[in-house]
Amino acid sequence: MSEQNTYTSPLSGRYASPQMQQIWSNHRKFSTWRRLWLALAESEQSLGLDITDEQIDELRNHLDDIDYDAAAKYEKELRHDVMAHVHTLGDVAPKARPIIHLGATSQFVNCNTELIQMRDGMELIARKLATVISQLGDFAQTYRALPTLGFTHYQPAQPTTVGKRATLWAQELAIALEDLEFRLATLRFRGVRGATGTQASFLDLFNGDESKVEALNELVTEKMGWDIDKSLSVTGQTYPRIVDFYVLSTLAGIATAVHKFATDVRLLANRGEIEEPFEKNQIGSSAMAYKRNPMRCERMCALARFVMNMPQNAAQTAAVQWMERTLDDSANRRLSLPEAFLTLDGVLDVCINVTDGLIVHEARVTANLMKEMPFLATERLMMEAVKHGADRQDAHELVRSHAIEVAQAMKSTGSENDLLKRLANEQMFASIDLQSVTNPADYVGRAPTQVDGFIEDVVAPIRSGYAEKTAEIEELRV
Repeated sequence: MSEQNTYTSPLSGRYASPQMQQIWSNHRKFSTWRRLWLALAESEQSLGLDITDEQIDELRNHLDDIDYDAAAKYEKELRHDVMAHVHTLGDVAPKARPIIHLGATSQFVNCNTELIQMRDGMELIARKLATVISQLGDFAQTYRALPTLGFTHYQPAQPTTVGKRATLWAQELAIALEDLEFRLATLRFRGVRGATGTQASFLDLFNGDESKVEALNELVTEKMGWDIDKSLSVTGQTYPRIVDFYVLSTLAGIATAVHKFATDVRLLANRGEIEEPFEKNQIGSSAMAYKRNPMRCERMCALARFVMNMPQNAAQTAAVQWMERTLDDSANRRLSLPEAFLTLDGVLDVCINVTDGLIVHEARVTANLMKEMPFLATERLMMEAVKHGADRQDAHELVRSHAIEVAQAMKSTGSENDLLKRLANEQMFASIDLQSVTNPADYVGRAPTQVDGFIEDVVAPIRSGYAEKTAEIEELRV
């Protein structure tokens, strides 16, 4: 069948980056199996088992030249993917064939490989997330003092600044990055454990010498790039599947923060204040030629929701792992683990693109704010009237009655906000400079300096920590 007549995941064809696809590729998986078998054989040899240098060399010389057709034939015959690859490797390393997978169970290669893939996937996500935070920091700095209408309940509220709002987005992402870094720091290697985690097979190989079994686990762990103190103390046949739940929960947390950011941009695009990048020849709608739909942010939300739903899947899988393990986790995890990583990777690539090119329409930001500014200034207007000799309660009633009439007229007839004009005609406010009282910059509090503090305290350390870990970003397919 041609490619166009079979299902192809949009994660590989449309969304996920080549880097993340490589991490979760079949070749990465099966070549890591071979590296694990090499590490096991080398470690067993160093601890005294009868394994020759020639056998080790054969394994080392065939880490990546995998005959996938042969493996498929073996799997069709044996109905076991690990043994299929044992035989495939044995065909090209015949002298090493007797010692491949010696003492190990399938989960020696499966579990340890998946932990390596999750570690590498999280490191790539961390780099991309740090890039987003850094770019939002630049954006916040640029617009640190530009007043904009604040919202609570999606109703007009006291002004903030465009930059301060951006720090709220970046703050949530920074919290998510902190959680991701914790997950990386506490992720532990399964190591060499045997069929039910007792290491019985290895104890037999070393004639009951427990110290050599412990040393074997340490050697393999270190050869695979993990510190020995980052190895699980005990396991059943697999590493605890609750680990998947916590990892996917961390990914879901990142997706949640990104979704919030993308949603806010979509809402602000409707107000004409902030827009995602829009290319010269990009089409917003096939019917409505004028449209500039926020499709990148919409894609971010769509994919983020997929990731946000993954932890419950992992929780259910972990909860039904009877005793030392059952196999009903396998088929589920072949989908849930790579797809969670590939999807979030695609989300972050779009997010990097958007935060690198956010467009601010300053005139519209100011115009929208000034429509509401007279209402937002009512308390200060009353205080100014009192300073000029008015009774506070009289001032309150005068401002209130005019404000209600103005709001009603704006809603029912579409008229402009003329509250200041009305008050200017009142004797109580005749001597007050109403325009100066409604200067938006006087209503943003410490927003600009809060931006400065956030960049110094949060963004700068992230930039410094990831300065040498930038992720290669492919051209976005939009």
